[in-house]
Amino acid sequence: MNEIPTYFRYWGKAERDGSGYHLLPYHCLDVAAVGWVLLNPENTLCQRLAKQLGVEPSWLRVFFTFFLAIHDFGKFSRAFQGLKRNLSPDLVKANPRMRYTERHDTLGFWLWKDHLSVQFEKLHSNSACLKEIEPWLEIVTGHHGIPPKKSGGRVSNFFQKEDEEAASHFLRDAFNLFLSESKYTPVLDSGLRSGLKTFSWQLAGIAVLADWLGSNQEYFKYCGVPEELEDYWVKFALPSAKKAVQTLPVKPKASRFKNLIDLFPFIKKLTPLQEYAVNEPLGDRQQLFILEDVTGAGKTEAALVLTHRLLSAGLADGLYVALPTMATASAMYHRLGKVYRRLYENNGEPPSLVLAHGACELSDVFRNSVFLPENQATDMNYTDGLDEQGEELSAAAYCNAWLADSRKKALLADVGVGTLDQALLAVLPARHQSLRLFGLGRKVLLVDEVHAYDSYMQKLLDALLEIHARQGGSVILLSATLPRIMRENLVSAFHRGTGDTMPEISCSAYPLVTHSPGTGDREQYIDTREEVKRTVTVQHLDTEEAVIDQIQQAVNKGHCVCWIRNTVKAARKSHHDLANHEWMDKNHLHLFHSRFAMVDRQQIESDTLKLFGEKSNHEDRKGHALIATQVVEQSLDLDFDVLITDLAPIDLIIQRAGRLRRHIRDALGNRIRRIDAKDERGTPVLFIFCPDPTKGVDANWLKKQQEGTQMIYPHVGQLWMTVRLLLCDGKGKFTMPEDARSLIEGVYSPESECAIPESLLETSMDAVGEKMMQQSMASLNALKLDKGYTRSSGDWDEETRIPTRLTEEETVSVALANFNNGKLQPYAKGNHHEWALSAVKIPEREWKKAKGEIPPAIRSSIEALKAEVNALRWLEIFPLSDETAHYYNASDGWQS
Repeated sequence: MNEIPTYFRYWGKAERDGSGYHLLPYHCLDVAAVGWVLLNPENTLCQRLAKQLGVEPSWLRVFFTFFLAIHDFGKFSRAFQGLKRNLSPDLVKANPRMRYTERHDTLGFWLWKDHLSVQFEKLHSNSACLKEIEPWLEIVTGHHGIPPKKSGGRVSNFFQKEDEEAASHFLRDAFNLFLSESKYTPVLDSGLRSGLKTFSWQLAGIAVLADWLGSNQEYFKYCGVPEELEDYWVKFALPSAKKAVQTLPVKPKASRFKNLIDLFPFIKKLTPLQEYAVNEPLGDRQQLFILEDVTGAGKTEAALVLTHRLLSAGLADGLYVALPTMATASAMYHRLGKVYRRLYENNGEPPSLVLAHGACELSDVFRNSVFLPENQATDMNYTDGLDEQGEELSAAAYCNAWLADSRKKALLADVGVGTLDQALLAVLPARHQSLRLFGLGRKVLLVDEVHAYDSYMQKLLDALLEIHARQGGSVILLSATLPRIMRENLVSAFHRGTGDTMPEISCSAYPLVTHSPGTGDREQYIDTREEVKRTVTVQHLDTEEAVIDQIQQAVNKGHCVCWIRNTVKAARKSHHDLANHEWMDKNHLHLFHSRFAMVDRQQIESDTLKLFGEKSNHEDRKGHALIATQVVEQSLDLDFDVLITDLAPIDLIIQRAGRLRRHIRDALGNRIRRIDAKDERGTPVLFIFCPDPTKGVDANWLKKQQEGTQMIYPHVGQLWMTVRLLLCDGKGKFTMPEDARSLIEGVYSPESECAIPESLLETSMDAVGEKMMQQSMASLNALKLDKGYTRSSGDWDEETRIPTRLTEEETVSVALANFNNGKLQPYAKGNHHEWALSAVKIPEREWKKAKGEIPPAIRSSIEALKAEVNALRWLEIFPLSDETAHYYNASDGWQS
């Protein structure tokens, strides 16, 4: 090297504690090298993206690698360089007048717009492509998970002339290294222009991944000695990138689908729905299945059969199962843990299964298999003019934080299980949204209990289905029953993604499978298994005293009973009231709701499944009573002899009824496992606690008895229609599956609104207005994905947290800590993931009250602990001291 280029006077990575640094040009090449390896034209990823963009794989590889090489232009700013001063006399000197008040990703894009684009134009003869190149710059400069700001500041406030010249010199040398022989014709193609908007989200995810891997000091050692870029590329960047990429989990090969018994050896006889899943012809592209059948019809197994067939046919690469709640996700995780490996060949790297919360047993195994060891975030974060909330984390720190949160990495696993919220964040302006979308990629998105989501989440789900289909992903939706309008919306969203004409949705049969496009759009009636065909008697209880009397009768007969309450407050009160009755054995009375610390919640869930689950017998169950909230209504395989429920919308009533005598048992409650066996406990009776639908139906009809229910389910007219249909029109019973469709449409169809009493109309119309507001809010909040990875695609304000749910109160995640001998220790001390297991979510208003009671003497200990333990960075800490211990106990959970 005759003369050392000035761009070697800039550092790109620096030690958090120490004087070591890595030259900026080298870090840029490290990241580019990772992209080069990831986009090997022989790999499926590059081939698929190239096909979707309409370009050659080799062209895509070279072109995108060049842009990755210039992803960190913003670090040439003197403001950024001043964050770490006096590293070496060979580096540029800090300018104290230039403060780092804007992130380096945005600074890089501004520098391109104001200065470097002109220099780039001089490097090739085709100036027409300059406008087409700008989206590529947005993709790579947005490598920290958010698109760069396109305007808002003066470049001269952050860059000296010398910095601009150094960046220009590096641009020129990077161009000569990667693009000098490239043809630019594809950039001008209108097909690429439109395709790039759609698939820029995938490329942005790759850019984030490349930056994370390229920041791993285990493979990319710091180097401060200048040498020719080409020499560094060949001798260091490429070999290191190959090693770093090898740390990614190897995609396992799907096993060949043979039959259902291979997946589920315990199944002796297939249900009609499962037979359909085995035999339904598949198309040669992404497809949508909607499976509607009664509880116990084997929907989950049928969905996994379809998933296996899609994997085996090369139409999908993995699976993400999305559920309504953490409890249902935990239950599904354990069910999948017994079967997921059978989806793949057993002759190589085992597939990864990750549960989307911090208490997952396999999270450490998975963390060690990807990206960075836990202690690898040793390079400094970037702060100066940014405030504490605006602290700019280094790539390694981002990576560690992201992977430490299994809710996110579940989207990258071969098989992920979590709440729907984690998938919905892929269509909201949340940091690293592009990585979520990249992780979902060509996975099968399996959404269970799809009827359980409110209008806001339904609208976001529509957006997710559209982009997932557009990216080549298949979708399987499961529900006991769906209103026709909801089914139409879901099918329409998927077809917008595939670009196909929306089929007519007209079939009213039940059970029903909707399959499209496949080999043609089909709505097909499916019979259901004989064991789940039944008539359920419905009885009305209009006072809490009547409910408690019914519980006493059940307990005295040796039956097990559950009362599903609609709010935590009501559940706690009922549990307390029952505990005060002498006839109630306190050891047989249980409480299950959402406001327990994770360690206690896991134990309660395990105990609940042991007492009332599939393997329970008479001795386990007899005389036990469970007071629970909605945590038991979905996906948990529970069976109660007697079930009482607060009034809820008809689809949830049907869902809850699925926990009533779910398994085939004898008169005492012992399982009968003969294939032709009948349940011997008599006609199932569902008790509904609610006001009389025929008397005193005024504006406060429900509120004066169950104010909490009206807050959770505000459409009182639909609640009244539900109980009227069940108690009056249905003459106190319903038969499944025959009555399912008429019950659902009898409450949710537009025609049914005409039957709502006038006294309930005002409140009901308020709920309708709220529903429309939710849908509008979802449309406003969801990313405009057709705009591509750009700032104008959504509200990317980091100070604004855009929620995945609107119906719940604002909540706070609080880590409980025992305060002993002047020291704070995790409530779940001694457990793996002890802080994650100590966490509980509580309403924000309750947190504010409790926070005010923390003794001043302990507050300094809390701040010191948060500074010491990275896991507590985004958690509040609540000490259980003598003054505050009344707020929480393992039996009752959090108490306001």
